[in-house]
Amino acid sequence: MAEEKTEKPTPKRRKEARKEGQVARTQEIGPWAALAVVGLALPALLRHEVATMADFMRSCLHALEDPSTTQATDLLVQGAGHAAVAVLVLGCAVLLVSVAGTLGQGGFYLATKAVKPNLKKLSLVQGAKRLFGPHALWEGLKTLAKTAAVGLLAWSTIRGVMPLLGGLHPMDEVVATAGDRALGMLRDVAIAGLLLAAADYGFQRRRIGKQTRMTKEEVKQENKQAEGDPMLKGAIRARQLAASRNRMMADVPVADVVLVNPTHVAVALRYQPERGAPVVVARGAGVVAARIREIAAEHDVPLVQDVPLARALYVSCEVGTEIPPQLFAAVAQILAFVIARRTQGARGGSHRSPRPVQQELPDLPARGRRRRVPEPRAELGSPAAVEPRTAVEPRTAVEPRTVVEPADTPAPKHSGLPALGR
Repeated sequence: MAEEKTEKPTPKRRKEARKEGQVARTQEIGPWAALAVVGLALPALLRHEVATMADFMRSCLHALEDPSTTQATDLLVQGAGHAAVAVLVLGCAVLLVSVAGTLGQGGFYLATKAVKPNLKKLSLVQGAKRLFGPHALWEGLKTLAKTAAVGLLAWSTIRGVMPLLGGLHPMDEVVATAGDRALGMLRDVAIAGLLLAAADYGFQRRRIGKQTRMTKEEVKQENKQAEGDPMLKGAIRARQLAASRNRMMADVPVADVVLVNPTHVAVALRYQPERGAPVVVARGAGVVAARIREIAAEHDVPLVQDVPLARALYVSCEVGTEIPPQLFAAVAQILAFVIARRTQGARGGSHRSPRPVQQELPDLPARGRRRRVPEPRAELGSPAAVEPRTAVEPRTAVEPRTVVEPADTPAPKHSGLPALGR
């Protein structure tokens, strides 16, 4: 059993239907709108032409006093010019209204598929459906409605003029009244035709909407074609993640320290004083953290076990971003410890954090991209790096902070972070 078409057409389906000529459009709007324009413009045009014709007839009578070929030619050209201008104005108005009515129903389009040869159009079954289907029935009803409307309006107009034809009224009055009734009938017929055209447009729009409806399976297949197969997209996404992870792993050897949790989380930091605050070059949890630790051990990058700091950096930072200012002081103590060991010639290894156990870290928001602040930064470990400044003040000398170090490691000579060399 064929699946029922219950879904609205997608933009792609509507575009294909447009190429096939399936556009909601009625042929009635243009002609009836043109007739309405004629009914509205004809009285003013007739008044102007009657005045012009009266002047033209006076000129012809004056020319009879002294007839000549030249005067006859001039009068012929003048009369033909007036008639051509009247016809041209009225014709252009009708043409513009007809074209506007047609374009307003769907714009200009070329039904390229509709003009191609198609043997299905020669099918007797399809021809019988077109002759005896709902569309043919609607066309018959529409023709009957137009005929009835025009007939009733014409009969009403003629019945109103009949009392004037008995010879009891002046001819001028009869002509004026008959002309007004005829123009009124023209406008009434145009209005009735426009109402029928609106009904026909609604019918055509509903018919085309039914023809272009789609099944759920067709919508699903079209979405796959437009957006790609979900399995293929998943494979591409997996490859992209793998490539990004490989690039991240390639940056671990250039890191200055790797903070671990000690087995679940790993965050690799690199500090370059000329570029600002330390940057996260790699981060991961689980298997990725284990791989970061292995690469760090292979390239003599020190591992520092600091559970709170490692978790805080993992939650608040992305790869390639600077560490948040709230962690400057804590990270400065770790880097000072690493620098002190490096000056003694010690590299790599796994170490406990030099930070005091009772030192608490501030609460940080979820990770996100942080833009680099253009103004110069304070040195890590200084109070200006931890506390925000409320006003621009000259810097004062800050006493070096004492960093808590293990017993077997001498304290660094200063709290500022120099350029790290390898």
